[in-house]
Amino acid sequence: MITVPHPRAEGGGLSGLLLVALPVVLLVWLVLWPVLQAFVGTLYFPGKGFSAASYSYFFTDAYSLRNLWLTLWVTALTSVLRVVVAMPIAIYLRFRSGSVAALVQSLALFPLFVPSVLVAYAFIRVLGPNGIVDTILVALHLPKLSTPYLTPAGPIIGLVWEGLPLTLLLLLSGLGRVSTASVEAARDLGARGWTIFSRIILPRIQSSIIVALSFNVLGLFSAFTLPYLLGPASPEMMGPYMQRTFSDNADPLNATTQAVITFAFCAAFGLVYVRAIARGRKGPA
Repeated sequence: MITVPHPRAEGGGLSGLLLVALPVVLLVWLVLWPVLQAFVGTLYFPGKGFSAASYSYFFTDAYSLRNLWLTLWVTALTSVLRVVVAMPIAIYLRFRSGSVAALVQSLALFPLFVPSVLVAYAFIRVLGPNGIVDTILVALHLPKLSTPYLTPAGPIIGLVWEGLPLTLLLLLSGLGRVSTASVEAARDLGARGWTIFSRIILPRIQSSIIVALSFNVLGLFSAFTLPYLLGPASPEMMGPYMQRTFSDNADPLNATTQAVITFAFCAAFGLVYVRAIARGRKGPA
């Protein structure tokens, strides 16, 4: 049997290519080309030739490695916490309706409209030294709070709260694949909450969880405002470290090297995201 290509399908393919042409050009122009220039600029020096001394310095400098390690584990822990916190809210919103669900959704999405600087200010006023919590504890004659301000816990708390809406929306998108009928059928057969979650819900939203984790990692790895305002001065996450190296130390070569290394880590997680999207387009997980 001979299959004749449908003319509308060919037209649709061309239209699709034209639609993605502009974003691809912008991606190459505004992201890939500057990254390539930065990468070459850290390796090739006119009149001196090639040298990887800045990369050798980064991976042998104890302070740089501590900053990289802090960034890695803060990013990993914050990403997992966002999914863990957002998951029960997303399941509740998926299978509930009414005014209470609308109120919960509004409160969960509220951080989406709050600037990072205000999040940091609110954090300091509530959990900082002599903040609201401390004031209440002193009034109750209880020991003062060991504040997470200027410790690694500070940016973790702030970043979890700030990134909760995006994670929630991605999980809600994945939960749209889970039919209410299948959950009700499992309940009729005697399945309880954890069984329904692990056997019915989780297999259908694996791609969404991977996408949410990838988005979180891409945003967290180069986060600046909250780690700068709430985190410790030493060691520090890569965002503040790059800024301080460039501005305070007036060392653009090492700052660019840190940026290239940061991009390499983000690109690796970007590939995980692209793979998850490709798997999702093939069919439900």
